[in-house]
Amino acid sequence: MRGGAGKHYVSSLKKGGEIISHISKNLADKYKVFDILIDPKGFWHINGIPIMPADLIRKVDLIWNASHPGFSNILKNLSIPNVGVSFFSWMLVNNQDMLRTHLTQIGVSMPRHIIFPKSAREVFEKFSSPWIVRSLGSDSDMGVHLAKTFKELIDALEDGVKHQTSILVEEFISGKVASVHSVPSFRGENIYIFPVWNVFGNLSPTEKEKLSNIAKDLHSHLGAKHYLKSSFVLNKRGKVYLLNIDSTLDPREDSYFSKVCESVGAKMHQVIEHILEQAE
Repeated sequence: MRGGAGKHYVSSLKKGGEIISHISKNLADKYKVFDILIDPKGFWHINGIPIMPADLIRKVDLIWNASHPGFSNILKNLSIPNVGVSFFSWMLVNNQDMLRTHLTQIGVSMPRHIIFPKSAREVFEKFSSPWIVRSLGSDSDMGVHLAKTFKELIDALEDGVKHQTSILVEEFISGKVASVHSVPSFRGENIYIFPVWNVFGNLSPTEKEKLSNIAKDLHSHLGAKHYLKSSFVLNKRGKVYLLNIDSTLDPREDSYFSKVCESVGAKMHQVIEHILEQAE
């Protein structure tokens, strides 16, 4: 299921299309896929034909919700099992202040930041360079800027204004960067932690274990239903900062998630099949 009203419409179409393509290509012997589209006006369609949500009960066994997590409540009321991001996780991904406050409960730090800065001067007075300047959401065409000077900061903020997007400015923390993927109830483990991946910098076995443990705590604490990607940076003193979290997996064949699955002798479609089987 993809689409829905709002600024996430286009990205939902893309993400949903990737899931449709992956399941159709790799799991067609077990699953018949229907494309459920919610248009910007809120009308539902299945394979291009208008349908009332209640009529889905007789059409499908389960739904992968790549649309707004709020629609999961409709599916729950219809007793249709579904895979998707919980509304709570979605709120944390899209609200840095809420995420930061929540993470203090488990002792996880995040880089200092400022949202919707009124000017470059406001950023400059809060924390020093270098700065990471990017869109607050995931649906903007705005690039990610590393600003080292006040002039570069101004230019980066102007790029955000040009793209009419909400702007997030974070302090840049130099160190080793890595991501950890986690899936619940996989291979007999309550939360299965895949090997630390996408590493920039040499991580020691102790550092990898530290990140894996933090990722497991995050997955449990945030209540991620089906999948979580946690990205970290370790500074020179070994302190760990959470850069971001993502509750939506990337099903493309060349994705990092595909590579991390293969690193443990699994195919990505096997993990996706496991997630489908866990739908409730």
